Amino acid sequence: CLEAVLVEPSTQACWIYGLVLDWGSHQQRAGLRHLGKWITFHRWFYEETGSSDDVEALTVQKFRGDLAYRRQEYQKALQEYSSISEKLPSTNFAVKRDVQEGQARCLVHLGRHVEALEIAADLENKATNTDHLTTVLYLQFAICSSLQNLEKTIFCLQKLISLHPFNPWNWGKLAEAYLNLGPALSASCASSQKQNSFTSSDKTIKSSFPHWGKHRLLCFPDTLPENSLFPMEASSCDNQKKEKALKNVQICTAEKREAVLLENQMKACASFIRTRLLLQLAQAQQASFALERNLRTQQEIEDKVKGFSFKEDALLLIAEVMGEDIIPEKLKDEVCTEVKCVGPAALSGLVIASSEEFEDKWFRKIREHLHAFENQFHTEIHILA
Repeated sequence: CLEAVLVEPSTQACWIYGLVLDWGSHQQRAGLRHLGKWITFHRWFYEETGSSDDVEALTVQKFRGDLAYRRQEYQKALQEYSSISEKLPSTNFAVKRDVQEGQARCLVHLGRHVEALEIAADLENKATNTDHLTTVLYLQFAICSSLQNLEKTIFCLQKLISLHPFNPWNWGKLAEAYLNLGPALSASCASSQKQNSFTSSDKTIKSSFPHWGKHRLLCFPDTLPENSLFPMEASSCDNQKKEKALKNVQICTAEKREAVLLENQMKACASFIRTRLLLQLAQAQQASFALERNLRTQQEIEDKVKGFSFKEDALLLIAEVMGEDIIPEKLKDEVCTEVKCVGPAALSGLVIASSEEFEDKWFRKIREHLHAFENQFHTEIHILA
C-alpha cells in the first residue's frame, strides 16, 4: 500500500489513498518527508538489497525471517534462516546461534522434531555461557512440549530450575507437568491392564484347546479315544487359579498406580507452593500488569492447592521445606547475577544429570515427613481401635 503514493509534478500535489495534499503546506511537506523515509525503509526491508555490505544484507534477511516467523509463515521463515546460515562466516557465532534457534523453532512448527532436536543438541554442545545454556533448555522444552513427551518435558524444566532455582514461572510449569502425568499414567495403566487381560484369556483358551489355530478344524475328528476327552474339572480349576492370579496382579497394579499418582500430586503441590512463595516475595517490586499477573497466578495456585488431599499441617510442612532457601538477598543475587562464561564441560556441571537427582534434592525431605505423618496416623488409629 505504501507504493500507492502518486506524485504529480505539474500540480505539485500528492495523492495518498485518494486524498490530495498541497506541497505548499509546511506541515504536509514535513509529513511527506517522514513518509519518504518510511518508503525507503519499506523498500530496504522487503525488496532485494543491492548493497555490497554483506553484513547489512544478512541483517535484512534475518529480519525478514523473524517477521515471517511472527506471522506464522514457518516455511518461509525457515528458508530465510537456512539461506543466512549458508552465507554466514564461521566466526560470527552470535548470529549463527540465533539463526539455528530460529531454524529449530520453525522445524518444530512444521512437525520436523528430529531435525529440531539435532540442532538443539548441537547448540548445547557449543554453549559457552549460562545464557546460551538457558536458551537451549527453553528450546528443548518447546520441542518436547510439542511432542507431548511429558517425561522429557519435565526433565527440561528440572534442568532449567537447577540453573535458575528462583524463577517462579518454571516452577509453575513443572507443577502443571506433574499434574498432567496423572491422566497419562492412568491411560497407560488401563491399556496395559487390558492387554494383560486379553493375553491371559488367550493363554487360557490355548491351554484348553492346544491345537486351536490355523488348522483348528483338524482338532475335532468324528471319534476320539476316551482318555483324550477334555478334563473339564481340571481345566476349570486351572482357570480359577489363573483368574485369581490375574485379579491379584490387577490389584497390585491399581495400588501401584495410586501410589504413583499420590507421589505426583505431592510433587505438583510442592512446586505450586514454591511458585507462590517466590511470587509473594517478588510482588513488592512489581506494579501495573506485572503485579496483576502475579496476584492472579497466586490466586489460581491457591485454588489448585485446595484441590489436593493434603491436610493443613502437611501443607505447612511443604511450604517450610520448599521455602528454606528463599531469602531476599539470594533473590537479589539471582536477578543481578553475571553471565558465567565457562566451557561446555563446566556448564554441564551446573545442571542436574537426572530427574532422580532433582527430585531427591527437592522432594525427598517432604516425602520422608509425609510418610512419618502417615505412620503416626495409622498408629493413632490402631491405639483408638
